[in-house]
Amino acid sequence: MTSTDTTDGILKTDVLGRVRSSRQRREQVLNEFEESGLSGVKFAQLAGIKYTTFATWIQRRRKKQGKYPKLAKPKVDSIRWLEASVGQSPGPQPPSPPLVIRLPCGVRMEISDSAQTALAAALLKHIRQDQPPQC
Repeated sequence: MTSTDTTDGILKTDVLGRVRSSRQRREQVLNEFEESGLSGVKFAQLAGIKYTTFATWIQRRRKKQGKYPKLAKPKVDSIRWLEASVGQSPGPQPPSPPLVIRLPCGVRMEISDSAQTALAAALLKHIRQDQPPQC
């Protein structure tokens, strides 16, 4: 890789032909952007920088400054339960599609008849009491 020093005004490139910018130059460009009030796309266009490169510079700077909030990691083994009740409705009803319950490890349960709800509830209660399955 070639040097990123551009003090003589010549743009240096790497082996792939990409123009290399020094850290000082990137910081200078980013400071100008923050003072300009322009959108990132417009500023990158005026500065002669590809927008994707410019957006990467902005993102790195904001991460370094701590401007992105830390996201909490979701619990993998937590299960959320929802109670549902099935009631009888008057008159003939068209057949409804089955209720599909997706469980960990790719297990799937289909309930197509209200008589099956008690069995499904008992199975889910039993699974809940045991350790989470290991896939």
